[in-house]
Amino acid sequence: MIQALALPIVAADGHRFELLARVPAQPRVRLLWLPALGVAARHYLPLADALAARGVAVFLHEWRGNGSSSLRPSRHQDWGYREILANDLPASLAAFETTPAAETLIGGHSLGGQLACCFAGQHPLHFQRLWLVASGTPYWRTFPPPRGWTLPLIYRFLPWLAQRQGVLHGRRLGFGGTDARGLIRDWARVGLNNHYAGVGISADLEAGMQALPAQATAVVMADDWLAPPGSMQGLLAKLPQSRTSLSVLSATALGTRADHFAWMKSPQAVVDALFHSFE
Repeated sequence: MIQALALPIVAADGHRFELLARVPAQPRVRLLWLPALGVAARHYLPLADALAARGVAVFLHEWRGNGSSSLRPSRHQDWGYREILANDLPASLAAFETTPAAETLIGGHSLGGQLACCFAGQHPLHFQRLWLVASGTPYWRTFPPPRGWTLPLIYRFLPWLAQRQGVLHGRRLGFGGTDARGLIRDWARVGLNNHYAGVGISADLEAGMQALPAQATAVVMADDWLAPPGSMQGLLAKLPQSRTSLSVLSATALGTRADHFAWMKSPQAVVDALFHSFE
């Protein structure tokens, strides 16, 4: 029997959201999962169901500004990596850890995978494994040309546009959702200099990742221009003390398009690849 939960969470600054969960009767491991930029947690329920059937207790974190979040970005409501890493994720972690399991994992999709690495590096005693799907550093040099050559311009333009508009209307651009300008600013800086940091963050995120002793299992999609293999390899390179593996899944293996999002509705091949690290 798998239990479906929606746990009310209140972060340190009063931000409220729900932590969606799928919990088997006797979980083998527990996983805190972080979504992609602009994607609500509920869109990962097919993944959670598939993992729960394999004995994983899955908890889907909600980004502030999306889905069940009590906040929406605006000219008067802004945030960046600091609020996510210092307020929201510790609140989800506290609720997540009330479910007993032999092993504790953190993982995510796209931006979620990046911030999972950052958060695990700051809380190394909490996580034994990382599961990273369709993720990687946004650093422009890790992308193949000619697309990679265009990224520095994009990483300068999008923060400017978000500052001018008060938010980034990403859905109009085919990228993300309606996102806080501070979040876009912090993300774009990583894209330019490959250094994880954020306004107001005093901790050394890079040093935390470099010292993290974990096992990182990474999966990318063969035709995903948003997270090509080089981008994921660049992220894994920030984890020199972790044991890492990388799988590239084709459209044939996935049974759907091998792009950034199609796997979310048909996640079985991704689940199989992640579980390969347990074999």
